[in-house]
Amino acid sequence: MNLKVILTGATGRTGRLVFQKLKADPSNFSVTGLIRNADTAKEVFGTTEDLVEGDIRKPDTLEKPFAGKDALVLLTSAVPKPISSPDGGPPQFSFDPEGMPEIIDWQGAKNQIDTAIRLGLKHVIMVGSMGSTQENNPLNRIGNGNILRFKRKAELYLIESGIPYTIINPAGLTNEDESERELLIGRNDELFSVFDRMKCSIPRADVARVVVAALTAEKARNKAMDLAARPKGDGSVTQNPMTLFDLAGSQL
Repeated sequence: MNLKVILTGATGRTGRLVFQKLKADPSNFSVTGLIRNADTAKEVFGTTEDLVEGDIRKPDTLEKPFAGKDALVLLTSAVPKPISSPDGGPPQFSFDPEGMPEIIDWQGAKNQIDTAIRLGLKHVIMVGSMGSTQENNPLNRIGNGNILRFKRKAELYLIESGIPYTIINPAGLTNEDESERELLIGRNDELFSVFDRMKCSIPRADVARVVVAALTAEKARNKAMDLAARPKGDGSVTQNPMTLFDLAGSQL
């Protein structure tokens, strides 16, 4: 089997890890990464091999990159930028006008899902964020972007679209090493009742492991899950992420 995958958000900090893992397994995967800027891609990867330019805000630019693919890994997200506080206090954050969550996390995600359906892809894996069921989550106040509300809207659109899906909503992302912590599956932000919100986290590399596993696991189809990790040293290290999908629910 050689699964043809289109990965969007390939130059993001989590996206690049997924891209590299798929590239490292050519017997099972053939991956194309969607990028907006070739110069940025060269800075990240040192090359543009297996990368193609496209803009999720412009559906016509998605047709060629998505054509002939089996699965979409949707890893795009609006990214806030720090701005100086006028009173010298802690930095504030804002979004670029063309990169607001409504544009990227809702309209851009919808464009990707619609293109995947139109071109006959068989599976969409969407990586979002824990907290999307919480209207008052502090992340919604960043730059007045309501980022989690728009991620939630896209999740529900994907569930209702009819295409087989896997939704993975990780806790706060860290840059720790993979395969050193016990991974936990939850639903509808219930893991926030297990962990303090500010301490609920997971290494990006472990998220990448779960994404790659979900591409070939039938039990991951039509599942939506929150994903977090116990503190290092607590519990038993999750060696095989495939075991997580037995615990995932069928909808949000």
